[in-house]
Amino acid sequence: MLGKGLLGIYLSVLVLLPVAALLAKSSTGGTSSFWRAISSPEAVAAIKLTLIATAIVVVINAVFGTLIAWVLVRDEFPGKSIVNAVIDLPFALPTIVAGVVLLALYGKGSPIGINVAFTRVAVGLALLFVTLPFVVRSVQPVLLELDYSMEEAASSLGAGSGTVLRRIVLPSLAPAIISGVALSFARAVGEFGSLVLITGNLPFKTEVGSVYIFGQIENDNLPAAAAVSVLLLAAALVVLGILSFVSGRLSRHVQ
Repeated sequence: MLGKGLLGIYLSVLVLLPVAALLAKSSTGGTSSFWRAISSPEAVAAIKLTLIATAIVVVINAVFGTLIAWVLVRDEFPGKSIVNAVIDLPFALPTIVAGVVLLALYGKGSPIGINVAFTRVAVGLALLFVTLPFVVRSVQPVLLELDYSMEEAASSLGAGSGTVLRRIVLPSLAPAIISGVALSFARAVGEFGSLVLITGNLPFKTEVGSVYIFGQIENDNLPAAAAVSVLLLAAALVVLGILSFVSGRLSRHVQ
């Protein structure tokens, strides 16, 4: 009973109260003020860019994150431990440092001759960098525990590699992939530090939702910042809810 009480207090202080304060601030001025804040052309452009870029990034993560996890688990090659450690680099770097790294690599004077700073491509690169580990680290443990004998049995019965992948491996990995995608989505929607330098924050071009919110706060327009924050929070909760439902259904099917 005491544990439940402490859990309730902890969640209230860290999650429920801040969200309640955000909702209260967003409703300052009433429904019309809230609607004006989220429907202004600049806010709409920033929200659209955020959601579209995030959707593209999570699809790429689902494919390449799974492939990277597969290679790290199933293959042996020189430097594997180094690659495995590099995967966690976005977790270790402060996001503003990640922004400096990306700007140095893909900005003006790039050592590899690629300059995408202040473009929408930079938005995607930054989000891919910070969300790289989520699918990889979600899929790896499942691959390690996957019963390889099932794949061997299917192959011995004449199933091709494509059939084995489609009928045995992917159904087992699907819940983990979706879990990693959900984490990637949540991180990408709220990302700020890695974007603020390399994108240039150009309104209607490279300004994402989190940077727009920061700009409104700097302009002392906290209700508008809160309104856009609530909209992004709602979008994230809807997507996470759908992915959680799908993951749960797939997990029951696999079992």
